[in-house]
Amino acid sequence: MTASNYSLKVNRDLLDPNFESYRLSLDAIPTYNIELDAAVEEVKLKDTQYTLEHMRAFGMYNYLHLDPWYEDSVYFVDCKGRVLNLTVTLDTALGKPREVYRVTVESSQCEDRLCASLSLTSATWAALSDGSGRLYLLRTGKRGDSSHMKWEPLFNEDLGEPFTILHSVSHVQAGVHSMEVLLLRVQKDPEETKGSGYSVSLEWITVANTEKKYEVKKRRVLRGKSVPHYAALEPKGKGLMLASEKPFVFTHVDGRPVEQPEPEPMEVEKTDPIYFWQQTTEDITLCVRMPEGITKEGVQFRLTADNVTIGVQGFPPLLEGQLFASVDPEASAWIIKDHKSLEVTLQKRGEGPMWPELVMGDKRGEYVMSDEQAALIHERLTHLTSEDLNGNPDRDKPPCNSQELEDCDGFPEDSFSLTHFDEQSLKPTQVVNLGSHQYLFTVDANPSEMPCLCLRHDVDALVWQPRPDQPGNMWEHIATFNALGYVQASKRDKKFATCAPNFSYASLCECLRRAFIYRQPSPVETVLFNRKQGRQVGQVAKQQVASLDSDKPILGFRATNERLYILTSSNLFVLKRNTAP
Repeated sequence: MTASNYSLKVNRDLLDPNFESYRLSLDAIPTYNIELDAAVEEVKLKDTQYTLEHMRAFGMYNYLHLDPWYEDSVYFVDCKGRVLNLTVTLDTALGKPREVYRVTVESSQCEDRLCASLSLTSATWAALSDGSGRLYLLRTGKRGDSSHMKWEPLFNEDLGEPFTILHSVSHVQAGVHSMEVLLLRVQKDPEETKGSGYSVSLEWITVANTEKKYEVKKRRVLRGKSVPHYAALEPKGKGLMLASEKPFVFTHVDGRPVEQPEPEPMEVEKTDPIYFWQQTTEDITLCVRMPEGITKEGVQFRLTADNVTIGVQGFPPLLEGQLFASVDPEASAWIIKDHKSLEVTLQKRGEGPMWPELVMGDKRGEYVMSDEQAALIHERLTHLTSEDLNGNPDRDKPPCNSQELEDCDGFPEDSFSLTHFDEQSLKPTQVVNLGSHQYLFTVDANPSEMPCLCLRHDVDALVWQPRPDQPGNMWEHIATFNALGYVQASKRDKKFATCAPNFSYASLCECLRRAFIYRQPSPVETVLFNRKQGRQVGQVAKQQVASLDSDKPILGFRATNERLYILTSSNLFVLKRNTAP
C-alpha cells in the first residue's frame, strides 16, 4: 500500500476576508482562586534531558486535563500522587478538589521519573501513568454523577522506561472490551551519532479483557526524530494519526522487528500522463486519452459540483475523484476529439486563484501552461537574471534583509507533515505536507470523535476535524479563528494555547501570570461606522487580558465553553468567561 499525498481543503465559507482586528475590551473577567492542599510537583528536566525534544515532550507538558464527557470538570495529579478533580457548577461556591485515586508514592524513587500523565479514555475509563514507567487503567464509573465514586484499577503493569500518555481510546468488539493507549518516550539511540544522541519512540499498546482479566494483547513501536505535535488513535483502534516535523515508521510489533521496505531507486520510470489540463481564472480544459474509435455512447461521464468520473462504459473509470474546488456542472461540457480523446471544459464556480491540482491526490495528469501564462511568468522572472553580476533593477527599493524579518514571519523549516497510519498494514495511507502551516494546539471538540488540531493558514488559525471513516476527505475544516495565527506569533512568552469546544473563543497564556482571550465576532448594540472603508460595522471581535494574582509558573491551561482553568503549583484559577458579547 502506498501513501496518497493529500491537500487540506479550506472551506472558504468559514473565512472572513473583511476581518479587521480584535478590539481590546476592559470588561473585568471574574476570577476565582482555589488554594491547593498539596503542591502540583513540576518535574524539572535533568542535565541528561538536554534536547529540544525533551523540552517539547516533558518541559511543556500540560498538567491540567479537561474531561470532554462532562462539562466544566478538570483533573490534575499532586505531589502526593493524588488524582484530584474539580467540577464547577456554581462559580461562587467552588469546593476543594476531590480525590478520586491515589498512586503509591514509591514511584518517585525512579531516577528518570517524568511528570504523571492522565488520559480520559471514555465516559467511564481513564489511563494514568505515574511517571516511572507504570501504566494504570482505571474504571471511573460515570464521572459526572454526584456519587463521588473512587476509581478502580483493573490493569496495573510496569511497561519499562518512563513515558507520558499521549492519547487513549476504548471500544468493544465481539463482546471484548479493549483499550488502546499511545505512549511517548525520548530514548538514547546509539544509531543517532550525528544528532542529539536521542530518538523519539511512540508505543501503541492494546489491553483487552479476556477471561475476566485485563492483559496486554499487542505492543507496536514507532520511531522518529521529533516529538509529534499531534498524536491520536482512531475511535475503534483501526489507525493512528500523527503531525510531526520528521517522519515516523513502525519498527517493532510485540518485540519483533518490522521489515522495512527497500528504499525506492532514484531513477523512477516515467509513465505517460493519462490526461492533460490547462486553466484560466474562469475555467479548466481537460483532455483525456481514450481508446481509438470511441463513440459518444461509449463514454462514461459524471460530473457534480465537487466530483468527476471519466471512463469507458463497462470498464473501471480512467479518472475519478474529488475536484480541487467546486465547478458549475450546468456550464460544463465535453466533446470527442479525433475519435481518440475526450475534451472536457469545466466552469469554475467562482473566479479565483489557480488550482495546484485537478483531482485531489491524482498525479497521473500533466499540467500544460498556455502561451500567455508562460509569457507572464517569464516576464515576472526576468528581474532574477542579469548580465551584471550585481544587477539591481530596483535601486530605489532597499533589498529585503532576512535579519529584519520578525519572528512571526518565520516558519518551521522541516517537512512538517500530517500522516494517517493503518493498524493492519502499519503503513501510511495518507500524507498531507503541512509545509508552512504552523501547528498551534489540539482540542477535543466532540469526545466521540478524534481530537481536532489547529493550524496556522496565512494569518488565520484553522481548526481541522479528522474523519478517518472518510478517506476522500479525512481532515475537515470546521472552524476559523480570524488573525489568530498572526496574533499568537507576536506573543514571545506564550506557553499554552487552546479554544472552547464550541469554538466561541480561543485563548493563549504566557509562562507567568497573563492569559489572553480572543472572542469570535459578535453583533454590537450600536452601529459603528468605519470611515476609512466607508461602511457600517455590525460585528466586533473582542480581546480580553487576564492577569493572575500569582508569581508561580503556569503548569496547566484548559478551556470550556464557559470558563478558563489555569493551574500553578499551588493554585487553581477559574476564570468565568462572560457570555454577553
